[in-house]
Amino acid sequence: MSTTDTSPTSPPGQRIGTSPSTDSAGGWWSTPAWPGAAAQRRPAALGVLTAIAVVAAVVRAWQLDALGFNSDEAVYAGQAASLAGNPRYAELFPVFRAHPMLFQALLSPFFHSGEVDLAGRVVVVVFGVATVLAVYPLGVRLYGRRVGLVAALLLAVMPYHVVVTRQVLLDGPMVFFATLTLYCLVRFVQGQRLTWYLATAAMLGLTMLTKETSVVLAGSVYAFLALTPMVRRPVRVTLAALPVLAAIFAVHPISQALAGRSSTGRNYLVWQLLRRPNHPMDFYLDNVPTAVGLLVLAAALGGLWWTRRRRSWRETLLLTWIAVPVVFFQLWPVKGFQYLLPVVVPLVLLAARALVTLPVPTRLLRRAWPNRPVPTQLVPAVRLVVVAVVAVSLLWPCWNAVNHAGRTTFLAGSGGVPGGREAGRWLAANTPKGSVVLTVGPSMANIVRYYGSRQSYGLSVSPNPLHRNPSYTPLHNPDASMRANDLHYVVWDSFSARRSTYFSERLLTLVRRYHGRVVHTEYVESPDRTPVPVIVIYEVRP
Repeated sequence: MSTTDTSPTSPPGQRIGTSPSTDSAGGWWSTPAWPGAAAQRRPAALGVLTAIAVVAAVVRAWQLDALGFNSDEAVYAGQAASLAGNPRYAELFPVFRAHPMLFQALLSPFFHSGEVDLAGRVVVVVFGVATVLAVYPLGVRLYGRRVGLVAALLLAVMPYHVVVTRQVLLDGPMVFFATLTLYCLVRFVQGQRLTWYLATAAMLGLTMLTKETSVVLAGSVYAFLALTPMVRRPVRVTLAALPVLAAIFAVHPISQALAGRSSTGRNYLVWQLLRRPNHPMDFYLDNVPTAVGLLVLAAALGGLWWTRRRRSWRETLLLTWIAVPVVFFQLWPVKGFQYLLPVVVPLVLLAARALVTLPVPTRLLRRAWPNRPVPTQLVPAVRLVVVAVVAVSLLWPCWNAVNHAGRTTFLAGSGGVPGGREAGRWLAANTPKGSVVLTVGPSMANIVRYYGSRQSYGLSVSPNPLHRNPSYTPLHNPDASMRANDLHYVVWDSFSARRSTYFSERLLTLVRRYHGRVVHTEYVESPDRTPVPVIVIYEVRP
């Protein structure tokens, strides 16, 4: 890939893909001075990138099928199966719910028949590895080959990205398209060509078509252009780009209207706007920094500080790509573990830039070699060691996350639900067809529908339309349904019980009132190897 385009903000003679301070190391870690060295360097960089991709694939695929789907995974997989006409799910999961359908449409070819879960996760793993690979040319364009390689390495083993791209969630594919959007925007800034501006709009449209909340990245693009007046942005170009963005995203509302579900998106938006907070304000501060990696955050912040006098449009772009989603989702009352995933790409680029330009105290090195000159390869070797330390600091918690044992606690978006798949399969094999199940909340109800093929209701689903997801059907009078023998089994789970002790106690009250009998229990081992019940299935009678 060429890195010789002229940027409107770069000094004459400076290469766009690199900065002058990033070419001082050895081997693939540097820019050799002899003629033709760039051509020799490229295969070595591709070899390192291939090794990084292998590591990324291994950590994402390791024990991928150890746990069954969580609630959101069950919903998206169920939509894909219904879209494919899978008779097992067509009656239980409507095709149109809340989000656009691009990802579900890509999954649907794998969900034509039977119960499918592993294949869906493999598709997401492919998106995760593709994002790691896409970071490399983006880093090359912004800062040079070394930054691209280091950024790809950090993303490959970052626990936050790894955990999310092992699940059938919209966020992993969305970040892939967001990375391509960022790359197209960089190409536009560097070459000022209309083609790349239109490509930016098209990729942003695909990003939004994967998950509509990524519309906040349009705010990042606007903020960057507003804060970078030296970037040419003619009105005619913008007027040409906006219809491209609108035309691609319009696939979502048009498809809903043609399917007779034109009110689905509107109802969901009303519910989201009036929804009560589901986590405290410090939720992201408590959960995201450790998942991203404290050393990665320290490197990104440190690099911004010690290169503050060399700041350019590149840093403005990456910081706006981080700041807008962080501010939006922090103010948005509904919070989710995976919502901030779009910020990891600019974050690893800033961290990689800092690591390859790390100031090394040459005075201390001279004291170590008082009678001879400091070896020329020592400074890049020190930087390489620091990169290795940061990568290992990510690899260890990443490995713990993917090599997990059973858990008695669960954070939505952080992985599968222990015992959920097994409980659902038990219901499918041991209860009559047509049985109806009551659960604490809609999360376990979705899992029961997916693995158990049984209609299920969540007790906590509010009968007030303003306080419930319009995709869920409330049970207005559970007592009456029990007396009429319209509910046959009750499923209690510890994960929902921790989130809502009130509805957990109410469910257990119904179990006692209607002669509930334990027919199946799922256990996980606690750290001291004591079996802990996490899911209990009761048979109830009027």
